[in-house]
Amino acid sequence: MDRNGDQLSIDTPELVAIEMPLAGIGSRFVAVLIDTLIWLLAMAVLSVLFWLVRPGIGAFSRLSAQWAVAIYLLVFFLLNWGYFTLFEAFWGGRTPGKRIAGIRVIQRSGRAIGLLESMARNFIRYIDQIPFFYAVGMIAMFATKQHQRLGDLAAGTLVVRDRAEEAPLESEMGLRTFTAPLFHAESPQEAPLPFLLDAAGLARLSAGDLEVLESFLARRLDLPPEAREKLAQRIAEAVRAKSGLETPADTDEETFLEVVARQYRDTAGLQERSGQRWI
Repeated sequence: MDRNGDQLSIDTPELVAIEMPLAGIGSRFVAVLIDTLIWLLAMAVLSVLFWLVRPGIGAFSRLSAQWAVAIYLLVFFLLNWGYFTLFEAFWGGRTPGKRIAGIRVIQRSGRAIGLLESMARNFIRYIDQIPFFYAVGMIAMFATKQHQRLGDLAAGTLVVRDRAEEAPLESEMGLRTFTAPLFHAESPQEAPLPFLLDAAGLARLSAGDLEVLESFLARRLDLPPEAREKLAQRIAEAVRAKSGLETPADTDEETFLEVVARQYRDTAGLQERSGQRWI
């Protein structure tokens, strides 16, 4: 069964801390069972088609029939390996079974799994399946803190549970922050800035700094309150150290970061429209 206390905490390169619950053996078993049933159904259809056409192929020569069997076995392997590999690589780390079970595969860095990682973890899957239904893999998951089977260890991947959809940005008390409309698709109007910052200080920041700010502001609702507060303070301190800006009195760190992001973006837009270079 999944253990709800198992949490994965990741500091991404954008300085965004992400906490995700690790998927346990229970949810992973459900996912692989569903995927296996889907795969068996596809193989049953393929087998029926093969045995329907095999007599006609064998009528040409015995060698043709042997080649047909070899091709069938190759397709059998490719369908088994490719089912998991391609779905995980191009469907957000999920197969149909994982989607139903509410889990996905990610890299240890927290980023989406790529084709190479998917190929590696699913090639080792054949070892995890020894000597019967994922016996080696289950032993490895019990033995590792992050429930990794051998394929995960080889590819540097983890399996986590998907987050539930977040509640709307608006609550009974109204918008959570003055710039919440920025991140609400149905609200194109931007609220006025509560204060202005020194333009010279903003000019010391870069487009990369803006990406970090906007990444935090877009993902902060996914963070636990304590982690969110610590990360906002960490980013604000870095911004102040680089720009020389100061947080106005009675202003929390998130509001300060919101104003920095808004004013920097607005100033950069004015510079572009006037044909000047923004540094």
